[in-house]
Parts: sequence; C-alpha cells; structure tokens
Amino acid sequence: MAAVEKRRPAVAQSANFTDSGRASVSRAAAAAAESEEDFLRQVGVTEMLRAALLKVLEARPEEPIAFLAHYFENMGLRSPANGGAGEPPGQLLLQQQRLGRALWHLRLAHHSQRTAFNNNVGVAYECLSASGRKKKPGLDGRTYGELLKRICRDGEAPEEVVAPLLRKIQCRDHEAVPLDVFRAGMLTCFVLLEFVARAGALFQLLEGPAVAVADRRVGQAVLDTLEGALQASDNTAAPACYLEAGSRLGPDSLALAMDRAMSGRRPSSPMTREEFLEKAAALFIAKVKPVG
Repeated sequence: MAAVEKRRPAVAQSANFTDSGRASVSRAAAAAAESEEDFLRQVGVTEMLRAALLKVLEARPEEPIAFLAHYFENMGLRSPANGGAGEPPGQLLLQQQRLGRALWHLRLAHHSQRTAFNNNVGVAYECLSASGRKKKPGLDGRTYGELLKRICRDGEAPEEVVAPLLRKIQCRDHEAVPLDVFRAGMLTCFVLLEFVARAGALFQLLEGPAVAVADRRVGQAVLDTLEGALQASDNTAAPACYLEAGSRLGPDSLALAMDRAMSGRRPSSPMTREEFLEKAAALFIAKVKPVG
C-alpha cells in the first residue's frame, strides 16, 4: 500500500505536466496563427482578398472562380512607384498594359449597376494615372482618348458611327482629364455601344426575308419614332436615360409607324443596316454634351 501511495503523487505530477504541455502547445499555435495573420495583413494579401471578394459581390458573375482568376491576372497598377519599371524602353508597353487593365476593370460591372460601375471607373482612373519617375501623376487627354477608342473598337461598333461621339467627348492630348470627365466619357461610350446594339436588333426586324436591307419608308418611320422618344427625355442629361427612352418604344407605337409608312403606294429605295445604325446613333449623339 505504501508503495502504491508513493506512486500517486508522481502520477499527479505527470498529469500536471501533460496539461501544462498542452497549454504551451496551444499558446504556441495561437501565436503562430496570429503571426501568420499579421504577415498576411502586412504584405497586403488580406486587403487584396477582401477587395477581390467585394468585386465578386458587386458583379455577381455566373462563374465566380473564373472571375477571380481573371481578377488576379489583371490586377491594376495602383502604385506610382510601379510606373517607373521599364522606362524609357518599356514605356509604350507599360502604357498598353495600363490601358488593358483599366478596360478590364471597366467591364467588371454593367453601367446600369451604378455603384459598382462608378467604383470600377475610379480604379481604372487610378490605373491610368499612375506615373513613372519622370512624369507627374495624372491622366492626360491622349491616354483618355486612346481608352475611348479601344472601348468603341472592342465593342465592334462601326467607326463611322462612333467617330462623331469621340469628337464630342475627347480632350486635347496635353489636357488634364479630371475624374468626373473621365467617368462621363466612359459611361457615354458604353451606353452608345448598347444603344447601337439595340438599334441593330431592331433593324433585323425591318429587313426583308431575302435581302439585308429594309424599306426606306419603314426605316425612316422607326427612326422618327425613336427621335420622338429621345426628345421626350430632354429634361435629363444622363446618357443612360436616353437608352431607357429608346427601350420604352412599345410594339404598338412602332407597328403604327410602320403601318403608316407602308400605306404609301410610291416605291421606296432600300435602307442599309449601316445607314440605319449611323442615323440612329446620330440621334443619340446629338443629345450628348461636348466636353468643355
């Protein structure tokens, strides 16, 4: 019995040692985890992931994983210090990279998602405003104009359709472009592209079954009806409102205009798709206020 009693304190001490060992291991693991979190925070990974997840919530893409992959692949240059890499031989390449990243950010959200689109416009503006060692930060008219042209070119809009718009919203190459002008230009470009796409879909309804042209009387009647809808929205200067005005063209009003046009017995010359799109875009562009 005495031998047994003598062993009990040893067992108790052993148990205490085990408990203290576990506590030490837990504290060490907690310290390591905290150290890892601090490291991720210090190098910017935490904030970067948070920003990426916010972009997913804003855009709500159909394939979130693919969206994140493209996001990390096309992350914009935020720091002016990064702008000095490759100067002067790589300056042109660097500029093209910035334009590509800015364009990618602008396409993350549709312009109808106003908050998300405006946030992305701000990020794109920062990408293009990053400067090198020998250049002051800011966005000039030349870079702004190049981005406008890329948006229109990638949108597959005919050059003769978008050229009048670019002349109204472009700035001089040496001019500084403030954020509000940049935002208005981006929004106007994207709205025009959608406006032209909808006009193209409308022209498909007017085309003859065997030819890619429409009756001129019918096409002009539709354009006149569209012009009336745009004039009814003259109380606002927002480009998106003109797009909404065009969308409010009901089938009844269009059908009535087409019936009136077809009631004439005189022969009519054909109207091509290019002519129809150019005239429809001209109605929209006439409402856009020029820069300055």
